[in-house]
Amino acid sequence: MIKGFKEFILRGNVIDLAVAVVIGAAFTAIVNSLVAGIFNPAIGALFDSESLSTALVLTVPTTSGEPAKLMFGAVIAAVMQFLIVAAVVYFALVLPINHLKKAAFVKQKQEEEATPADLPPTETELLTEIRDLLAGRPSPEGNHSQQTASQSRG
Repeated sequence: MIKGFKEFILRGNVIDLAVAVVIGAAFTAIVNSLVAGIFNPAIGALFDSESLSTALVLTVPTTSGEPAKLMFGAVIAAVMQFLIVAAVVYFALVLPINHLKKAAFVKQKQEEEATPADLPPTETELLTEIRDLLAGRPSPEGNHSQQTASQSRG
């Protein structure tokens, strides 16, 4: 049981995932402070409010007599935060990774096309040739060796 757990933990995917979670948490803190400290106050100023989170509040009456507050500004702030995170992830991670994958594919394709044209015969070709020489008949793949004495007379 412990052996299986140890194998699971030491797999590369688990470690990569743990690193991604830690970096993601740190990245979220940066984006949260950017949205809360810069974007929310700047957009909130347009609505004569301290922050976007406190702007666009709609008060509706309730049956208990106390008003309920619908905070549309907070929803807009959350949407902005999501869009900023998505944009940064796309431009900082997805786009460069896709570019690197494409470059690696092009390089691999060029290496495959650059193989020498004068390759020696494969093992299968050599064995086919030996078999045909022993049987005394020509190979359909072509003759890769010199003519024998019996072939030169015929």
